[in-house]
Amino acid sequence: MNAPNKSGWKPQMEVADATGEHVTTTGNRALMLEEPLLFEIGHAETTGVDLPEVDPNAATRLGSLKREEPIGLVGLTEPETVRHYTRLSRQNYGIDLGFFPLGSCTMKHNPRLNEKMARLPGFADVHPLQPVSTIQGALEVMNELAHWLIDLTGMHSVAMSPKAGAHGELCGILSIRAALEARGDAREVVLVPESAHGTNPATAAFANYRVENIPATPQGRVDLEALKARLGPDVAAVMITNPNTCGLFEPDLREISDAVHAAGGFVYCDGANFNAIVGKVRPGDLGVDAMHINLHKTFSTPHGGGGPGSGPVVLSEALAPFAPLPYTARTADGVVHLIEEEQADEFAREHFGGELSSFGRMTAFHGQMGMFTRALTYMLSHGADGLKQVAEDAVLNANYILRSLEDVLHAPFADSGPCMHEALFGDKDFGGGLTTLDLAKGMIDEGFHPMTVYFPLVVHGAMLVEPTETESKASIDQFITAFRSLAERAIAGDESLKQAPYFAPRRRLDETAAARKPKLKWEPQEV
Repeated sequence: MNAPNKSGWKPQMEVADATGEHVTTTGNRALMLEEPLLFEIGHAETTGVDLPEVDPNAATRLGSLKREEPIGLVGLTEPETVRHYTRLSRQNYGIDLGFFPLGSCTMKHNPRLNEKMARLPGFADVHPLQPVSTIQGALEVMNELAHWLIDLTGMHSVAMSPKAGAHGELCGILSIRAALEARGDAREVVLVPESAHGTNPATAAFANYRVENIPATPQGRVDLEALKARLGPDVAAVMITNPNTCGLFEPDLREISDAVHAAGGFVYCDGANFNAIVGKVRPGDLGVDAMHINLHKTFSTPHGGGGPGSGPVVLSEALAPFAPLPYTARTADGVVHLIEEEQADEFAREHFGGELSSFGRMTAFHGQMGMFTRALTYMLSHGADGLKQVAEDAVLNANYILRSLEDVLHAPFADSGPCMHEALFGDKDFGGGLTTLDLAKGMIDEGFHPMTVYFPLVVHGAMLVEPTETESKASIDQFITAFRSLAERAIAGDESLKQAPYFAPRRRLDETAAARKPKLKWEPQEV
């Protein structure tokens, strides 16, 4: 499609709508408005704001970093700016528009009450460099949330500062490394089952461990005997995801933990799927030593829903002394303090019976206040019984999808018992050279964001669907109807799917080329 130029709209006669039967002069289709790039709307020479002239020879503190030529950004009027971003927002899919079936991502509705609380001035405007005496409310929230996380997981302590899942994984692994170093134990290997999240081996490698794979059973769970056979004096830890990426609970986790501990190692549990077991299972009871919790998955604020994530790490008694700083702690007078390095040893003697052996800091400051406030609001509004129902309804919805589609789609672990929070399918029976990608693109035409595709790698053409507990039966039924229709077309070899999507603002793109050879600089086109 030709983009509009600065002298006005060019007739879009070569642009057809999705049926190929009609075109419009503007390229617009009713309320689906065609939107050019900012550079195609405005001019670099003008702006909608009056700014003072800048002396190019004026002295600055930028030194060699001083800009030597114009930046080239276009100037827009306020209406042009507002319309541009409003039109783009209409082309974006979000949880407020419809069902987000991404597997292992827990994209659920974010209650507006949580947003209201997070926007209170004392939380929204808090600054990390404020004196501790002025942020007692924020510290109270952090401390209260920490206690909830410890109670829900059955663990001994929690590090609140990690920013998200993979950051939390690194926190747990560094705590394990610090504990091993403290006892003079130079272990080099981390075992990672093939049913674990892909960030697990990446985190272990980043922490300078050698990663070895543990196979899965035909039922999609960790091969217990293979794991036991590999344990030895060189194994520092096992990183296990539970529920795993096949959407299945690992029933042998207690036995795995006992075997790893007997061999002198630690157990790290990836808690990204905690939404499936919150209020039902306490990881601490299963022998877990460290587990991150994605507050932005389990406890509100879905991905992309308001800034950075948050990945607190709960720790066992064995790892608690090695957690990163800072802590929050309530003293006998009821005041919550932020425990930094200068107070850490006294705190450790009181709580751990010895000196603190923290590996240091994970971040410059203390965490993400908005995430903490939303998460605590979510917990308090649900209560213990409500959080238990979260897990029960999430698992019910996933099993409803699995059993509704297992007769038409390949469901590799359907015979392994009920799934947990997500249902897993494969492309085994697709005809005509059609692939999982073709079905996913067809899903866009049906008005849904596609499910997670090609993950986990243990299933060919994987399609991983997580409905979460916040979807109604009506919305899930609509999704199942669309999914079934697309699956039947794929099995029948309907080649029209190879050109989907037809109704999106853009037709199918070469995503590989876009990723490998992105165009990062706009160049004006000749008209």
